[in-house]
Amino acid sequence: MSRIHVNCKTLFTGLEDDARSDQALVIENGVFSYVGPQSSAPRPELGDEVVDAGDHFVMPGLVDVHTHLVFGNAKSEEDVDLFVSPEFRALRGLFFTQHVLAAGYTSVVVPGDAGQCSVSVRNAINAGMFKGPRIAASSNVIANRQSLNDWFPSWVGTPDYFTGRLCETRDEQVAEIRRQAKDGVDLIKISMDGAHMRENGEHIAAFTQEETSAMVAEAHRLGKKIAVHAYGREAVMYAAKAGVDVIFHAFFLDDACIDAILQSGSHIAPTLTMLANNVEFAETYEASTKSGYRAMQQRVIDIGCRNLRKAREAGVPFMTGSDAGFAITPYGEWHAREIEILVEWLGFSPAQALRAATSVSAKMMPATQKVGALEVGRRADFIFVEGSPLQNVSILQEREKIRGVFLGGVRVQAQVPGYDPNRVSDFNTVKWSELHTRKRAVEMGKRPSSIDLPKASL
Repeated sequence: MSRIHVNCKTLFTGLEDDARSDQALVIENGVFSYVGPQSSAPRPELGDEVVDAGDHFVMPGLVDVHTHLVFGNAKSEEDVDLFVSPEFRALRGLFFTQHVLAAGYTSVVVPGDAGQCSVSVRNAINAGMFKGPRIAASSNVIANRQSLNDWFPSWVGTPDYFTGRLCETRDEQVAEIRRQAKDGVDLIKISMDGAHMRENGEHIAAFTQEETSAMVAEAHRLGKKIAVHAYGREAVMYAAKAGVDVIFHAFFLDDACIDAILQSGSHIAPTLTMLANNVEFAETYEASTKSGYRAMQQRVIDIGCRNLRKAREAGVPFMTGSDAGFAITPYGEWHAREIEILVEWLGFSPAQALRAATSVSAKMMPATQKVGALEVGRRADFIFVEGSPLQNVSILQEREKIRGVFLGGVRVQAQVPGYDPNRVSDFNTVKWSELHTRKRAVEMGKRPSSIDLPKASL
């Protein structure tokens, strides 16, 4: 049986602080059978393939635990749920897997979409019909009244093709867990809170502790992982006490939440990339500035970073996710910004941030997809990088620096053709972005102001 030998001048396993020198990887049946010094490596035999990494930095393929693979770079919730069919979303998601792969992300977790969309993309890739990243797939986000994914008015409802699945009773919530498990998801997402606030500005959890614990217990009983959207202290506390696998955001957690997370073994994936992009790019986007959205995002960043730094210092394990799939976080563009944010905003060392984006985030992948580190027994997913991310993690955002992507030891060439967003992603029907009053016409110079008009003759 032929093997693949990879000679590496510089290798980062995803499990240590430092890079190793003069290392070798040996791959059999897509799995690492040897990781160690070249001097001790098995010698290539007739028929084996030998790959020389040259001066490239060799590291595990990156893992994004928050990629909405079938959202199509949406501009709004309406873009996500209304304008295209689930079948089209799945096909479009398959197209965008190539953009993700080209960015060096060999594994992604898809936390919530409609029906069988990401499940179908995952199955097509696993069947060998298409090349793409390894996928942990999900289905509808379990929502309650006032949680994030209950985003349409009650008179619209929540049809099956919506991303959110409204489950108002404990029986409905557990039944939905069982339905999704039957349909083959890898994980289940719960939307634990939204924009519903108390008078003091505190987020109100959309589910009780008892409901949350019942859902998590049933999902784990059925062998499925649980991810939750939770901004507020109450939702974070309920999720941690229930023992969820990963809490997205957790910006308003407190010391008691941190203690509960440490006790339960849950992880945090802040997903600050979307907020960072909203603040940075909204300066040139008038609607975001006028609506106060940009200022709100900056406030969440300021408070969230203070709290998340305390969580890191206390030893809470972090994963990395980008919220890719929206117009502000397009596929293949900003995944690795989260690594940079962990370093620059939250005080991680480059090695800690890289581990968060590889071996730690890989814990959200299915047990059959053992990835995230260059280690014997794991799947041989790795990348070649021009330059050292240990010296500058920001280079991972430069797609041209990703010089090779390998899945199961085999080099893959992602196909990333350009596309027309008006035919692929942007189907919203907004025709005007503001109210065109006579006053606004004057401000735009389309009409003269009253002081510029000639006086009527007597």
